[in-house]
Amino acid sequence: MSPTSLALPHIAKLHAYTPGLQPTEPGWVKLNTNECPYPPSPRVAEAIQRELGEAGATLRLYPNPKSSPLRATIAQLHGQGLSEAHVCVGNGSDDILNLLIRAFCTQQAPAGFTLPSYSLYPVLVGIQDGATSVIEFDRTMRLPVEKIAASSARAFFLTSPNAPTGVAFANAELERVLASYGGLLVVDEAYAPFARENALPLLARYPNLVVVRTLSKAYALAGIRVGYALAHPEVIGLLDRVRDSYNVNRLSQAAAVAALGDQPYYDGVVAKVVATRDRFVRDLTARRGWFTYPSQANFVFTEPQDARGATGPAVSKSAYDFLCAHQVLVRHFPSHALTAPFLRISVGTDAEMAVLSETLDAWLKSPNA
Repeated sequence: MSPTSLALPHIAKLHAYTPGLQPTEPGWVKLNTNECPYPPSPRVAEAIQRELGEAGATLRLYPNPKSSPLRATIAQLHGQGLSEAHVCVGNGSDDILNLLIRAFCTQQAPAGFTLPSYSLYPVLVGIQDGATSVIEFDRTMRLPVEKIAASSARAFFLTSPNAPTGVAFANAELERVLASYGGLLVVDEAYAPFARENALPLLARYPNLVVVRTLSKAYALAGIRVGYALAHPEVIGLLDRVRDSYNVNRLSQAAAVAALGDQPYYDGVVAKVVATRDRFVRDLTARRGWFTYPSQANFVFTEPQDARGATGPAVSKSAYDFLCAHQVLVRHFPSHALTAPFLRISVGTDAEMAVLSETLDAWLKSPNA
């Protein structure tokens, strides 16, 4: 008997999440997974060394099960009257999203999300054997406030700034949703440090709001895997009921506390990324004439034009393939009509963006462009 035949039917049919390519050989300009192009605060490595102790002796001990010191640090960082009771910490924000699906979504209680958005959402719902309620964006990327407010979803997941477009949604629009929507609105703010506004000020007024954050982007800790939810204590209590007992390891907790304690360093990192992003967007729109969404994230979503001025899925795939052949990695999402003509490009260092720009120029001069 095949092991697959023993699996639950919905698992046997499940398609796993596909992350961006992670090359192991040197020489690549990696602009495909929205990682921070700069290292974390020096305090992070120091904190990890302290936590290890002599000869790594502390690793024999379990970590703090609730990440309590980290919860307190997060609450203090954000203010807004928040306390540890408003915070849940996870093994990356993906862990938090998984807990939310586990706690609130089934076949009878659908999970809602927009398309396009983070492609992990339907995978997590599929693992739970839950139902989905999907609302499509059109090319304007205007938030469909009325449709979300009228959704029958038990929990609705909204990425703001949106992935993969980088478009952010104003608090005034989110508040319109929250005032009418009967479910839990989960605002996935993975890229909020790069945006002009965030949903944190709405938490005090709306107990059906959950804000999800990660330290993978602005805090340069993608390899450490720490994320968190900010929500009403009742919501946090429910997440703690379904959370693994020791879901965040000792070293990650120590690293996260150190990172969050060095805000001046990260303010500088975010400022550099935003400045590079805005220069690159100006280059794409003014010099190249490519349609590019106004990004408030650490990536750019742009519609390539070939040498004849044509656009479309074949053009974006040609540019993607040329870049990849020259060891420059970006992302192409061909499975949705809105995203297929575009490329998503993470913001790297100025030197990396110069290589990207030169390679795009070479693509435009190539016979296939």
